[in-house]
Amino acid sequence: MRLTTKGRFAVTAMIDLALREHTGPVALAAISARQQISLSYLEQLFGKLRRHELVESTRGPGGGYSLGRKAEDITVADIIVAVDEALDATGCGGKENCMGEDAGRCMTHDLWTSLNTKMIEYLDSISLRKLVEDQLAKGISIEEAPVKRAISSAPVVKPIKVTAPNSVFALGNAFSK
Repeated sequence: MRLTTKGRFAVTAMIDLALREHTGPVALAAISARQQISLSYLEQLFGKLRRHELVESTRGPGGGYSLGRKAEDITVADIIVAVDEALDATGCGGKENCMGEDAGRCMTHDLWTSLNTKMIEYLDSISLRKLVEDQLAKGISIEEAPVKRAISSAPVVKPIKVTAPNSVFALGNAFSK
């Protein structure tokens, strides 16, 4: 059994999001830049996470994603299952036809099935909150203030300097010089 990048990236992005949940919605572009994960890939993952209600989205200026539940109520297993990651060590996908369609189970089927159960139990025992606390204990630095968007509440007033003639007569005078 091998955990693919889909599961690893989803867990990493959720840790990043949970670390910054106190600053408001977190933009996927910011997670992408910090974690070096493709923005389009994150959009696909977060679509699945949103459908499983692990995250909520906020549209518009200052929008982004926030946790759909408390971090202590989200487990690593929840995240991995939400992004369609297969957690199956059997060669048959649990169908018990390891030796072929009519041949039945292989001799190690029960071993791999037991491993599946242990993996799910283990991943279900680890909360997102614990992963966040582990990162904080390692001394990860989190920016204090959220990144400001380009939109300002006050209009920017710049003086306008006109260099063009303001009438037909001024235009004529400009050519006669």
